[in-house]
Amino acid sequence: MSTPRRAPSIVESFNYAFQGIIHVLRTQRNMRIHFAVAFLVMVAALLSGVDKLELIALLLAIAFVLIAEMINTAVEAAVDVATTSFDPMAKLAKDIAAGSVLIATAVAVAVGYLVFSGQVSDSSSRLLDRLSNAPASLTLVALVLTTILVIGTKALTGRGTPLRGGLPSGHAAVAFAGWMATTLILDDTHHRFTISSLTLIMALLVAQTRVESGVHSSVEVLYGGVLGALVTLAVFQLSP
Repeated sequence: MSTPRRAPSIVESFNYAFQGIIHVLRTQRNMRIHFAVAFLVMVAALLSGVDKLELIALLLAIAFVLIAEMINTAVEAAVDVATTSFDPMAKLAKDIAAGSVLIATAVAVAVGYLVFSGQVSDSSSRLLDRLSNAPASLTLVALVLTTILVIGTKALTGRGTPLRGGLPSGHAAVAFAGWMATTLILDDTHHRFTISSLTLIMALLVAQTRVESGVHSSVEVLYGGVLGALVTLAVFQLSP
């Protein structure tokens, strides 16, 4: 006659919980990214001196993302154990779990933006005001110079064409040059941070599509983005 299984003690229950967290950290790249971002957010919160309510909002948003990622991992593990071949319903279960992580991450980004946007806007506006008060016509000059440098670099490396492939990514260079120019020519400090953030997101989407389509590697896109941003910054900085 089998004896009933002993219920785990409180210490054992905590140990199992920590083992689950450690397992997800070891095996899931996204969880490690979430942990790293959470650490950076908390450091930024301490350095910027957020108030109690803002700190509570950040902590809840971080917990929301981490919990969703762990549930997603648990669902994937359970589905993999239950199915040995492709099942549309199993795929749907995984997709729904992944969607919950996406929603949690989007909410966390929105919370972080609302908490930090005011402080970042004030400090970045002061920095940008010192960098340049140049006219908007310099945007065209910066974009032309960026394009020339992109084509010249591709000619020297012998890789890709002006509009496809090679080092650097021309699309990323122009996109980030446009972001930097938009940021520098705005003199309305009340809306500068918001508009700059939107143009940066669009530039990042351009870069992401070049990598996803297989036209460029991540290094080529990164090189192009940095090139475009720095050339534009230099043009505005050196203008009389």
